[in-house]
Amino acid sequence: MNLIPLVQADNKGMIVRLALIIEEEEKSDKKVQALQDAQREYKDLASRFKSMTSGPKQLRGYKEKFLKAIEFYAQPQFDKAEERFLEEPDKLANIMKWYFNDLYVVKVGMANLMPKKWRIFKTYTNIYHRMMHDWLIKHIDNPELSPPHMLSIIDWSEKYYSKMTKLGWDMTALQPHVLDAREAELIREYRQLIVKSVDEWMDRMFFADKQSFTARVPDSLDTDAHGYFRTKTLGDMWRMLKEQTVVAGSSNRTDVAEGVFDAMFRALKSRQNMWQNMIDAESQKYKQPPYDSGEALQVFQDWLVAIANDQIACIDDNEDSDQLGYLTRFHRDLAPLVSPSYLSRTATPSLDALRDGFVDLGTHCITTFVSLIFTIDFRSTVSDFFTPKWYQEYAMKRITTTFDDYIADYCKVLHHSLLDILIEELADELLVHYLSSVRNKGAKFRRSDPFTEKFKDDVLTAFEFFQNLNTKPELAGLVTVDFAIIKQKWRVVDKMVRLLEADKAGVVVVYEDFKREYWDLQMGWVEAVLRARDDFDRAMLGGVKAKAAEMYVDRGVETIMSKVK
Repeated sequence: MNLIPLVQADNKGMIVRLALIIEEEEKSDKKVQALQDAQREYKDLASRFKSMTSGPKQLRGYKEKFLKAIEFYAQPQFDKAEERFLEEPDKLANIMKWYFNDLYVVKVGMANLMPKKWRIFKTYTNIYHRMMHDWLIKHIDNPELSPPHMLSIIDWSEKYYSKMTKLGWDMTALQPHVLDAREAELIREYRQLIVKSVDEWMDRMFFADKQSFTARVPDSLDTDAHGYFRTKTLGDMWRMLKEQTVVAGSSNRTDVAEGVFDAMFRALKSRQNMWQNMIDAESQKYKQPPYDSGEALQVFQDWLVAIANDQIACIDDNEDSDQLGYLTRFHRDLAPLVSPSYLSRTATPSLDALRDGFVDLGTHCITTFVSLIFTIDFRSTVSDFFTPKWYQEYAMKRITTTFDDYIADYCKVLHHSLLDILIEELADELLVHYLSSVRNKGAKFRRSDPFTEKFKDDVLTAFEFFQNLNTKPELAGLVTVDFAIIKQKWRVVDKMVRLLEADKAGVVVVYEDFKREYWDLQMGWVEAVLRARDDFDRAMLGGVKAKAAEMYVDRGVETIMSKVK
């Protein structure tokens, strides 16, 4: 019983006849209902009068069937609308045009053809409104509803009531509320859907990275346009964040966008921490016997380089060529979507913290890389420093030759800014291990041994290597390390030599001078140096400790001696 198509076809006669039939049948049903009620109430009396038992015996229910037919006509259109809505959630207003067209046809084309007491326009509106309510509530209660679909429904509420107002309906006359007045709740759910999507994406990507990293899966690394090693998921991660930023922005609500960005900041910081923890856990495996120096170590070192490069890609801005790092692009995307107060109080500090975190993680990868070199490659070499074997070997030359090999292998696949850090870390780590070797088993400095000349030879060998890096053709334009800074740090070796060669009476003066220049000089290390002298006695150590107790030195920036225990 599709009356709306009849109205649209201007078949008024059919509609009027149908209305008359239903009206007459409705009157008849009322009589039957009254008779049935009377028969139930006055059974004995009814049996004596034929007039109470003649006429129609059953309710035909045409009016109820007519009302039910309205639902039957609308339901297939809701079903068709659902199919389109699931495919194109942003087109909900267009998808639902039929709904308002139907009601408009009823208002202008059907109301004057039906009995006024039926209030046919209100009848249609009530049925359609209830069906719209049920259809929307079904979707918003679906736990699998996607953010775009949720947003479309939230936006639809205002548009819906606006269109119904044009049809002559006040919002209060349409009950229940089309979304059960759950807009605030839905906005929170919408925001949470995006946050959930971000968290799930980040978890999946890190799980994939973790599997590839810990299992050293072959071909798990990639190279960028510059030939630098990179992981395969970094670009995917930032693309996902970009997509979710667009989704959050499409809500046109700062509270939604800000909640999503809070989650993104947490996820990015968590990813930094998880990478660092995983790197530490994996590197520890190589620092315990048996010391694996085979292919697995090289793959691990490749991963360290790739992860370090990833961090630089996040923050590497070259405004001259308009090549911006991922973090800066992220900043530009979020800035228009949040309030000024959120941008200044939350977003900017969070972005700065993330930038620092990327720098720290990249540097941590390089320091771990260097640490493994000393643990695996130089384990036996460093242990010979300051022992009798030291005088006979050229350990420092072997070390710098190995440095040269590593730099040659990785200079083209490591970001140029990290190459400088690698070289500085090699210089610092070598210096720390060199100074700490005073604790080696068998380390001893005899007055008769040429240890002063040997120290000088070692330092000059190290200086020659680091100073000549800038002149190597394969490193042209890649290395910008200031050799003067390395040379300045290595001056501390001279302080150590003075502690060793000073006569007993002058040790305290040498220590005082040392301490004033290096405020973080560790007494434990000083004691180890003094004990390595062949003329050590307790009075020498006691004098130094007494001087340390009476001295006051200003604390400043940490020096290399903070790392020498």
